Amino acid sequence: MTTHTQRKVLESADDARIPYRHPQPKESPPEIVVASVIPQDDRVWVPQAENVWFRPLCLSASRGYWVNLLKVRKSGVLSRHRHPQPVHGYVIKGAWRYLEHDWEAVEGGYVYEAPGETHTLVVDPHIEEMITLFQVNGCMIYVDPDGKQLGYEDVFTKIDLCRAHYERVGLGIDYVDQFIR
Repeated sequence: MTTHTQRKVLESADDARIPYRHPQPKESPPEIVVASVIPQDDRVWVPQAENVWFRPLCLSASRGYWVNLLKVRKSGVLSRHRHPQPVHGYVIKGAWRYLEHDWEAVEGGYVYEAPGETHTLVVDPHIEEMITLFQVNGCMIYVDPDGKQLGYEDVFTKIDLCRAHYERVGLGIDYVDQFIR
């Protein structure tokens, strides 16, 4: 048995390959299409700490979030942090874990990080390289073991890091603009 909506979809199957005929909303920003998420040009990776880089994919200044790849080529503790909004992660290569949990985020795995939780990201010595896609909403607040704030990151500090790095490596200060919405 089909519903009215299902019948309408089936009836219009002949129109399925016809593009939408009307203008898109003028306020809608253009799409971001990244042909190769893992870039051939290493200059696209922005240094964040020794042996730690990020590659921006979307820097949403209008919504206060960012999507990036995090690449780590060392073992050890990367950061202890908390965030007031959810974070989503997808492990592309390698593995990592949090000292506060007994699970490990492994290649091909997805992680949802709850708002308000404090955790310490660790890459273990047997991992040669870790690459994870993260969507960070709001900010990351870096803290000491007792929760005292040491610093923060938000989409605007990420944009600033990108601008400075891209100018320094010859891609140009405006290279980051393609990722900003």
